[in-house]
Amino acid sequence: YGNFIDDLRLYVRGGTGGMGYPRLGGEGGRGGDVWLVAQERTTLKSIRDRYPQKRFVAGTGANSSVQALKGEKGKDCEVHVPLGISVLCDDGKQIGELNAAGERFLAARGGLGGSLATNFVPCKGQRRIVRLDLKLIADIGLVGFPNAGKSSLLSKISHAKPEIANYAFTTIQPELGKIMYADYKQISVADLPGLIEGAHANKGMGHKFLKHVERTKQLLLVVDISGFRLSIKTQFRTAFETILLLTKELELYKQELLTKPALLAINKMDLPGAKDNLNELRKQLQNPQDFLHVLQEEMIPANTLEFKDIIPISTYTGEGIEELKACIRKSIDKEAEKENEEYRKKKLLLLQTSE
Repeated sequence: YGNFIDDLRLYVRGGTGGMGYPRLGGEGGRGGDVWLVAQERTTLKSIRDRYPQKRFVAGTGANSSVQALKGEKGKDCEVHVPLGISVLCDDGKQIGELNAAGERFLAARGGLGGSLATNFVPCKGQRRIVRLDLKLIADIGLVGFPNAGKSSLLSKISHAKPEIANYAFTTIQPELGKIMYADYKQISVADLPGLIEGAHANKGMGHKFLKHVERTKQLLLVVDISGFRLSIKTQFRTAFETILLLTKELELYKQELLTKPALLAINKMDLPGAKDNLNELRKQLQNPQDFLHVLQEEMIPANTLEFKDIIPISTYTGEGIEELKACIRKSIDKEAEKENEEYRKKKLLLLQTSE
C-alpha cells in the first residue's frame, strides 16, 4: 500500500490517581484521560512518524496535601487523528467514530484519586490497545475494474495527479481529488484501486478497496465500452457483464452499498465501434433480465444498480467530461436537498411531540 496507511494500533493509558490524605480526609486528584480528537490535515502516517512507539499515557493526578486537600486532576493527553476514523477494540469491535473536525472520543479514562471510598489508595487508569481504522470520506467514489480509466478520469475532472499507465494495477492506494466549480463549490472524488472478480472474498485488494467505498456518499462506476480482460488466463467480459460483476461484488461485500446513489460513466468512446457498443449496452441496461443468461448463475446480482445518469465519455479526447461534472454536481445537490428536507421534518416532528 506504499506510504498510505489505513489502520494503526495504539496503546493508550489513563493517568493514575493521586494519593489521598487519610489524617485529614484529603482526596487525591483524578488521573488524566486520553482523548482522540479529529483534526483536518492529519494522517495516520503522520501519527506513526511522530510517535514511533505509538504509546499515549495521560498525566498522574496530584497528591492530596495539607495545602490542597483535593489534588488537581492529571494532564489529559490528546491524540490528533484524521477525519473519518472508526475506533475499534483489539478484538475488532467498534467503540466509536470520528467524522467531523473537533469531534472527541474518550479512549482511556484516568483512575480515581485516593479517598475515603478507595481507602485513600489511588486507582490506576484504564489501559487498552485501540485500532484506528480509516475509511476515506469523499463525496464520490470511482468504482471499476483495473484499466477502465479511473485515474485518467480523476486527472481530467480535478487537479489530482495520479499515476497513469496502460497496465492493470496502476492505482494501488486511494487518490483524492477535488472538482472545482465556477461558483467555488468543491466536490471530493476518490479514485480507488481496481476491483477484480472475487474482491468480496478479499482477492486482490478486495476488502481494503470495498472498505473505502463504504465511506463515499455516491458511486461513479467507470466502465470500458470495449469490455475488460485482466489477463489471458481470465475470461473476457463485455461492458454489460462488467457492470453486473461490479454490482455483484458490492452486493456480496455489503448489501447497503447498492442503496447509494450511482452514476455510470462509459469510457473510451474514442475507440472504433464504440457507438455501436454503446447502443447495445443501453438496450441491455433497459431490460437487464433479457440478457442475464450470458452470465453464470453465481455472478448474477440479486438487485441491479439504478443509475441516475449514464454518460458516455472519453478521457483521451475530453468528450463528455463537462457533462459528467454537471451530472455529479446535480446528483450531489439533489441528495443534499433530500437530507435537508429529512432533517427539517425530524425537527418539526420533535417540536410537535415536545408540545
